[in-house]
Formats: sequence, C-alpha cells, structure tokens
Amino acid sequence: MRLHRLDITAFGPFGASQSVDFDDLSAAGLFLLHGPTGAGKTSVLDAVCYALYGSVPGARQGSGQGMTLRSDHAAPGTRTEVRLELTVAGRRLEITRQPPWERLKLRGKGTTVDKAQTWLREYDPATRAWKDLSRSHQEIGEEITQLLGMSREQFCQVVLLPQGDFARFLRADAEARGKLLGRLFDTRRFAEVEKRLAERRRATEAQVREGDAALLADAHRMQQAAGDAMELPELAPGEPGLAEAVLEAAAVARATARELLTIADRRLTAAESARAATGRELADARELDRLQSRFAEARERAARLAERSDAHRAALERMERARKAEAVAPALELRDAADSEHRRTADAEARARALLPQTLADAGAAPLAAAARRAAEELGGLESARRAERRLAALVEERAGLDRQERADEEVRQEAETWLADWETVRTGLQSRVDSAQEAATRAEQLAVQRDPARRRLTAARQRDRLTDDTEAARQWALAAAEDAVEARAHWLDLKEQRLHGIAAELAANLTDGTPCAVCGATQHPAPARKTAGHVDREAEERALTAYQTADELRAQAERHLGTVREALAAATAEAGDAPTAQLAEEAEELEGAYTRARATASGLHAAQEELRRAEGEREQRVAAQQQAAVRSASRVAGRDRLEREQAALEEELARARGNAESVTARAAQLERRAALLTDAADTARAAEDTARRLKDADARLADAAFRAGFDTPADAAAALLDDTAHRELQRRLDAWQSEDAAVRAVLAEPDTADAARRPPADLTAAERAAADADRRLREASSARDAADRCRAELDRLSAHAATSVRRLAPLREEHTRVARLASLAAGTSADNERRMRLESYVLAARLEQVAAAATARLLRMSSGRYTLVHSDDRSGRGRSGLGLHVVDAWTGRERDTATLSGGETFFASLALALGLADVVTDEAGGVRLDTLFIDEGFGSLDDQTLDEVLDVLDALRERDRSVGIVSHVPDLRRRIHAQLEVVKGRSGSVLRQRSTG
Repeated sequence: MRLHRLDITAFGPFGASQSVDFDDLSAAGLFLLHGPTGAGKTSVLDAVCYALYGSVPGARQGSGQGMTLRSDHAAPGTRTEVRLELTVAGRRLEITRQPPWERLKLRGKGTTVDKAQTWLREYDPATRAWKDLSRSHQEIGEEITQLLGMSREQFCQVVLLPQGDFARFLRADAEARGKLLGRLFDTRRFAEVEKRLAERRRATEAQVREGDAALLADAHRMQQAAGDAMELPELAPGEPGLAEAVLEAAAVARATARELLTIADRRLTAAESARAATGRELADARELDRLQSRFAEARERAARLAERSDAHRAALERMERARKAEAVAPALELRDAADSEHRRTADAEARARALLPQTLADAGAAPLAAAARRAAEELGGLESARRAERRLAALVEERAGLDRQERADEEVRQEAETWLADWETVRTGLQSRVDSAQEAATRAEQLAVQRDPARRRLTAARQRDRLTDDTEAARQWALAAAEDAVEARAHWLDLKEQRLHGIAAELAANLTDGTPCAVCGATQHPAPARKTAGHVDREAEERALTAYQTADELRAQAERHLGTVREALAAATAEAGDAPTAQLAEEAEELEGAYTRARATASGLHAAQEELRRAEGEREQRVAAQQQAAVRSASRVAGRDRLEREQAALEEELARARGNAESVTARAAQLERRAALLTDAADTARAAEDTARRLKDADARLADAAFRAGFDTPADAAAALLDDTAHRELQRRLDAWQSEDAAVRAVLAEPDTADAARRPPADLTAAERAAADADRRLREASSARDAADRCRAELDRLSAHAATSVRRLAPLREEHTRVARLASLAAGTSADNERRMRLESYVLAARLEQVAAAATARLLRMSSGRYTLVHSDDRSGRGRSGLGLHVVDAWTGRERDTATLSGGETFFASLALALGLADVVTDEAGGVRLDTLFIDEGFGSLDDQTLDEVLDVLDALRERDRSVGIVSHVPDLRRRIHAQLEVVKGRSGSVLRQRSTG
C-alpha cells in the first residue's frame, strides 16, 4: 500500500482545504511530520484512517456517526470532506468521504442533517481517466478491508505505529499482551474452537449422564419387579463401571425369577387337582339335596290339593250349568235386542209429538200422515208466487243499474268536455318538441363528422408525449450500453495485453526437463519464467471477451430500440401536429360535449312523435265516448217506464200470496217446517207400533227355550250364563288343578327321588366350605404363578432394554472421553499440557515468537548488537505460560524482562517491535505490501549516537522501497530530515506546509 495524495477540508483543526503530496514526501524515503503540540499532527493520520475505514481511532471518533470530526474553524457553508489517493494491490484508487453534516435549511428556519457520503473511484491507465466503482458505504468498506487485508485496529498498529502503545506492550503482563495480539492477528477462531470443544464436552457429558440416569431408572424398575432378589450398585450417573454392574445385577435377578416361576407352577398343579376332587363332592351333595327337596315339595303339594278338593267339585258343577245356559243364550240376545229397539222408537215418537200443535198431540199415525199431505199440497201452490218475488228483486236491481249507468255516462261527458277544451294547447306543445328533436338530430350528424378526426389527433398527441419520454429513456439506455461496451472492450484489451506480457510464464508452466521449448527449442530450462501476482490466464481473457461481446449485443439492442421509438414519435407528431395536448383535449372535450347534448336532445324525437300520435288517438276516443254516452242516455228513458209497470203488477200478486207473512219465502218456510214435523211424527208412531209387536214375540220364544234347557224361568238361565272372562278364568282353575295333581303323582312315583328321600339329609354347607377353600388355594397358587411369570417377563424386558441402552451409549462414552481430553488439552487444564497453555495462547505465542525474531533483526542494529528479543513460555507463579517477552543482553550474557529497559532502550526496542509486528501482520494479512509507514513520537529520549543508529535503520527501509513518516516535535530531527510536513496552528485553524528534498 502506497499513499499518493491526501486532501482535507473542514476536518479536525483544519478549517480550510489542505493537501498533502505523499509522492513528493516519499521521494527521499524518510520524511518528518512536525509541529507544536495540539497543532494537528495526529489529525493528519486520523484523516488517512477515516478515508480508508470511515472512522478514526479511539475516543476521537466521538458519537453521532462522525459529526464531531468537523472543524470548529470551518465556514458554515463548507462541508467536511477527506479525499485519499493510494495504490493497493496494483490498483490506484481514490476514496472520498463526507461525514454527516448539520447545516441550515434552504427554506425556513432551523437546521437539517445531510447523510454521510462515500465515493470510490479507480484510475484506468488505458483511458487515463477515473472510473466510478461504488457509492455504498458497506461495499466500499468491504472492498478496502479485503484489499488491505487488515481491520482498522490492525492498520492503526501496523501503519500508524504508536510508540507509546508498544512501550506499554513491552512492560505489560501476559494477559494484556494476549488482548493486543488477539486483536492484531484475529485469533478469535481459536478461542471459538476452545469454546466449541468445551460446549461439546458439556453436551456429551450431559448425554452420557442422561443415558446413565435412564439406565439407573431401568435398574430401579428391575429392583421393584424383583423385590429382595436384586441389589443395586452404589454408583452415580457418569461413574465408570455403572453399566457392567447393572447388567450383572440384572442377570442374577433373572435367574432367581425363573426358579420362583418353576416352584409356582408345581404349586398350581397340586391346587388344581384338589379343586377338582372337592368339586365332584360338592356336585354329589347338591344333587342329593335337590332330590330330597323335590320329594318333600311334592308331598306338600299333594296335601294342598286334598284341602282344595271341595272347591274343585263346585267349580265343575258351575261349569256344567254354564254349558246348559249356552243353549238359551240366542233367545236371550234376541229378546234384549227387541227390547232395546222398542225403547228407542218409543223415545223418538215422544220427541216428535212434543213438537206438534196441541190439537194433533194424541193423533194416530194415519191422521198425522193426512195432515202432512195437506201441508205439502199448500206448499206446492206457492211456487209461482216465489218466482214472482225473485223477478221483483231482479227488476229493482235492474233499475239501480240503469241509475249507475246514467251517472257513469254523465261523468264521461264531463271529462271529455274538460279534456277537449285544452286540446289545441297540448297539440301545439307536442308538435314543438318534435320539431326541436328533428333539428338536434341534424346537428348531431354534423358534429359526428368532426368528432373522429379530433379524437385521432388527441390520441396521437398523447402518444407523442409518451414517446418523447420513452425516447429520452431509450437514449440514456443506449448511451449507458455504449459506455459499458467501451469499458468491457478496454478491460478485455487490457487483460489481453497483460496475458501477452506474461505469456512466457504460461508457456514455462508446461516445460519439463528433456522436452524442447516451443519458443527456443532448448531441452534444458535452468530459469523458467514464473507467474507473478495478478497473472492473467486464457480463461480470464476469454471471460473478459465474453463480457465485451455481451455488452456489445446489449448496445446494439439499445440502439435498435432507440430507432424504433424515434420512428413512432415521428409518426405521432405528424398526426397530432404541434398543438399542445391540453389544447387538443379541451377542443375534443367541447366537441364531445356538444355532440352528447345534441344526441340526448335528438334521442327524444321518437318519443315526442309517439306521444303526439297517442294524444290524437286519445282525442278521437274521447269524442266517440261523448257521443256514445248521449245515445245510451236517450235509450234508457223507455226502458225505465217498462220496468215501473212490471214492478207494480208483481207487487199486487205477491200481496195476495204471502197472507199475514212478511214474504212469500217466509210463508213457504212455515209450510215446509209443518209438513216435515207431521211426516216425522207419523213415521215414529208406526215404528213404535212395530217394535212393540216384535218384543212380545221374543218373550214367548225365550220362555220356551229356558224350559227345554231345564231352567224354571228365563231369569235362572240368564243367571247361569258366564261371560268370556269368567268362563276363561273358571276353565283355567280347573286345568291348573288337574295339571298340579298329575305332576305331584309323577314326582312321587320317581325311583331316584323316592330313594333319596330314604337316605340321610345332605350336608351341603360342609361340601361348599370345602370347595370354597379349594378355590381359594387355587386362586392363590394361580396368582403366585402369574406374578412370578410377570416378574420374569418384566425382568427380561428391562434387562434387554438396559443391554440395548448400554450398547447405544458405548459410542457416546467413547466420543465423550475423546472430546473431554481434547477440551482439557485446548483449555490448558489437562495433565498432558505441561505448560498449561490455552490453544489461543499457543497460537499467539507462535505469532509473538515470529514478531520477536523480526524485531531482533532491527534491534541488534539499533543497539549496536547488544540486545536481542526472545519469546518465553515460562509460567509466572501459579498462572499459565505462553506470552512472556524477554531481552537478552549480549554484554552480560543474561536474559531479563523487557520492563527493566531504560527509557531510550524501551523506545528503540518498542520501535523494533513495532516494525517487526508490521512485517508479521503484513504476512498474516496475505502479503499486502505496506510502502508507507508512520512512527509517532518517542525520539526525544535517544542520545545522538542512538538516534543516528535508529535513523539508519529507518533509512534502510528504503531498500524495500518504503517511505517512513516520523511524527515528532524534536528540533534535532528537522536538521537531520529534509523532507518535512509542518503543521502550523493559528486562531483561524491549522494549515499544512510541505517542504521537499529539493
């Protein structure tokens, strides 16, 4: 990395714009940055750091994303800006950064904050112009960090060498050195390895403990199943030997369970045999008890039958009388039916006679029938009078209809006269609407001819405006595509030229001894060309060519699109003319409005014509209705006279026919009711006489049937009869007595029952007690056998589960042992780690050893061969070893701590350490070359001879084409170093003065 130029505006103490030409300062290899205290020497280095990383070291960054970096001396309208031009990894870059800026608002009062801005540009040697790369803070930060290979902290320690920090580094303890080295060399991945190993150890340990806990849980369940036959091992989860002890105890418990199961099987067999014997004895006792009970019960039933023998004989006699009375039953039923019918007809006759006049209440059936015939004849004579009455009602209704027609015709005449009085006014208004609609239709046809051209012009104008914007966008696209194509072609030609320059190394890659060279033909290749950093191969060149061809195709596509859009714009402009779109839209809108209004008015033409035709038709109808009403009124006068004469004749006829009744209908209703009552009374009288005669005949036949059946009177026969329910109940009792007698006789005749009755009574209680005891012993034996079998099965299952768990845990135990050993070794707690060094400390110790070796090369020269820096991994007290740093004094031959060095010795030792650290960090960062270094303060503590030796060492850095800037206010350095950058402070801010070697 080489710095070329730095431009500062309103940054730190610099109120105005200041510039630093590092190319001029670096020409001598060694330059001095000096000035009074507080002038801003460190601010120059802060500007370099801010340009690269967007922030400054330590507390100088402040808060507010860098707003405190603005100079208090700057003018209100001047924005803070830092621009740095440098070369890194063969690329010349320009970085411009502007921190957030609080400024006055352009409108109104108060202030506003502009966001931070960042630009990254790269110089293209082919075009000799700067090319923009990015304006993204994140992208630029990632690009710079990747190119430099260092973080901001590493850059500040390696490029901006703060001597005070390295002096403290020399005197610090191992922990403080570890923190600094850890930031510089980024050993977080090794600390992460330690953390991951510790986490893995805890995880595997937890898994092993969890597995052992599950195994112990299985052992506890086996102990519960086995009872006292199993003893658990006194081991905790995670202790060695737990699995083997559990499996051994489980094997003993399984063997014991099988022995107990065999004993239980034998006891169950014996109990089953005893249970079968007592079961047979209980069955015999129960059978003997049943037979003896059966015989005793039969004797008791026979005694009860003997006691009910008299009642049985009475029931038999009652059943016999009932069978005889069944022959008289039809005559009894016939007599009862005749009696019921006679009582019904007698009641009906009494009700009918109660409705007759007193003069006919005691008349016989014949006189009643004759009176009914006379009432019917009189009723027939009223039929003509009833027709006359109906005709009179029709005449009254007809006269009322004539009156209604007269009123309706009068209303029609009056309405027609009223309507016809306004006819001329209505006709004139309708004719005017028709004429207006016809004129509007003609005007709409004329406007329609003008509307379509206006629409086409408006559409073309809008397309013209849209195509104007599209043309500008297409032109921008074509320009951007052309620029991309030019850049891609330049990049391809640049890579092609670089490949041609390095083609020798590409050809040398395929050379082997004994094979002739394709260029010179030699078979020996003592010094083949080597590929340099950034070598371009065929694939890179082809990729660049492909990118150029793609960009060129996009350029051609963009140009074609631009031509198409321009042609469409020209066509639209020719159609629309130069008139503005708004004017054309307004004209088209006015024309459209007029056309719409004319169409709306013309659309009423048909309706107006129809309405006029309807009005004329209605006039004709009203005139005709008026005439017809007059004709009907004249004809109704003759009809009304005829109806009046007919009505008078009918009223006279009806007065004679109705007598003293209100009407003929009322008289007819009286005669109909009288005839009906007389007819009903005659009919009921004849029916009563007939039923009395049939009742007398039924009594004679009943007396004869009772005598023939053996009964003294019909009443005795009726008393002997049984209804169906009583007959069934009596028959059931007789059948039950007979069945019971037969059953008792059958039981008493059974040989087994009679033999059992002669034997002693059965002792059923003793037999049941013996059987219950045998059942109990069988259940106990069966339960014991089932328990023993369940215990054996449960132990087998749990043992198999425990064995499976042990096999599953075996790989995990091995992994835990291995991980625990690695974690302890990495953490420095293992017995194998003799120096108790953590992994991160071990890596940092290796880096510190490299730094000490690189620093010693310069320290020997600065100290005239006296001092050498060495790394020490000795332990300090009870702590851990690995980051000790000692100095070896060649004059005394003794090794001592760096904290014992004097002030001047500490300075050049820390300077040597800083330069060595810069070399090591550079190699660690990927070999990025650091061509510009700054050394801050500390030279005032050196004597003249030592100062000369230190300057010789710094001047020797030019051998590696480096430039070193010394930041100091020591006056003697101004005489020794000619290239200087002076910081001059004043009331209006600091300024920079540069002096070159010339």
